[in-house]
Amino acid sequence: MSAAVKDLKIAIIGAGMGGLTSALALARQGFKNIDVYEYAVDLGFVGAGIQLAPNMARVLDGLDAWKEIEAEAVHIDDTSVRVGADDSELAHVKLEYIKGEYGYPHMVGHRHSLASGLYNGCKKESAIKFHFSTGAEDVDLSDATKPSFKAVPRDGGEPYVVRPDILLGADGIKSKTRVELLERLGVQVGVKDTNQAAYRIMIHKDQCKDDPELLALISGNRVTRWIGEKRHIIAYPVSNNTIYNLSTTQPDTNFAAATNATYTTKGSKPAMLGVFADFCPMVQRMLNYVPDGEVCEWKLRVHEPLPTWVYHSVALVGDACHPTLPHLAQGAAQAIEDGAVLAIALARLPDTTPESINKGLRVYEKIRKGRAEALVELAAASGRALHLGEGAAKEERDRQFAALKAGKGPVPDKWADADVQREIYGFDCTKVAEESFDELFAQL
Repeated sequence: MSAAVKDLKIAIIGAGMGGLTSALALARQGFKNIDVYEYAVDLGFVGAGIQLAPNMARVLDGLDAWKEIEAEAVHIDDTSVRVGADDSELAHVKLEYIKGEYGYPHMVGHRHSLASGLYNGCKKESAIKFHFSTGAEDVDLSDATKPSFKAVPRDGGEPYVVRPDILLGADGIKSKTRVELLERLGVQVGVKDTNQAAYRIMIHKDQCKDDPELLALISGNRVTRWIGEKRHIIAYPVSNNTIYNLSTTQPDTNFAAATNATYTTKGSKPAMLGVFADFCPMVQRMLNYVPDGEVCEWKLRVHEPLPTWVYHSVALVGDACHPTLPHLAQGAAQAIEDGAVLAIALARLPDTTPESINKGLRVYEKIRKGRAEALVELAAASGRALHLGEGAAKEERDRQFAALKAGKGPVPDKWADADVQREIYGFDCTKVAEESFDELFAQL
């Protein structure tokens, strides 16, 4: 990489998984001027549990960020898919083979550990400067050579205009960068309401010290999914088996009057219990551990595929361009793949002309767009299969589960299907980017 390319000024809006990975990967590639703007005061104790799939671990390990994250994660040996109503097992899939097949085991952890591992890696890089408590307003892409936005400090400081050479919009599903990009293109791609919502619940080990069944789940190495009509719960231990994480998906009934800008709401514990009232006693006990007043519900939203992720020297990252439902546990992993590929593509620019920058960003898009959007659709399809009600389709799904127990056939829960895992976990995004950049760049 030439000295001029290293000196390019890169601004990243958003310090989520995609933004943090982009910053760290760019710094490791030798870029010297990387600024990250984040509205939150700090990363905080963010989110709940997260699945750490091999394709994610491979990227993080390449950035020297994996060991810290792995130290607090839980190695998953198997998964059990169960009927929500009676806890009977529909399928049991062993996952020990994954490490031998893909180089890394399937692990699960806390989002805070993942974010902290990336952030701690970033803090070691003098090229990266964080601007917390700073909103990004008035994103302006009218100048083809110099995108800009207004940085607005939350503490009342004077707003200022940022004009980087490259702007990366890692600002989530409510991305202002995406809105401006689409307006410049003259196209409309609306947010799509999935009519689904999620509760995210964490049960600490000391809360259930007198519940031997739940203690066994927390102390184990299994992902369990309880499924019912239009609803399911996926659960697994995190934080060195000290916390049991539950993530639900259910019909969205609490946001009907909310604006499109609203994505979370304080939930009612009786309402949550009512959603899963016909699930088994084990599930009822787990949900009852949630303290009154601490129920929070997320609206699950996606949007139609974008015509492009790139406009001149601007590119979108992560949920800003491919938000996905959680049924494949690949949302964060795909944002992390974005960041890794972006850094490789930009590091191989032959010069700093706007034309070369745009072509480099388009190489990133070529490598990432088809894969990410295919997984978005596959996650939606898997969710539809899990949520079937009575009828022929459910009978066929359960026939497939029965065949699986007999040792043959596909897994209706696509997250646990070996062929799907091969497609997802076997893909080395950094290797593909390194090997294909020259050819793709020459074609543009």
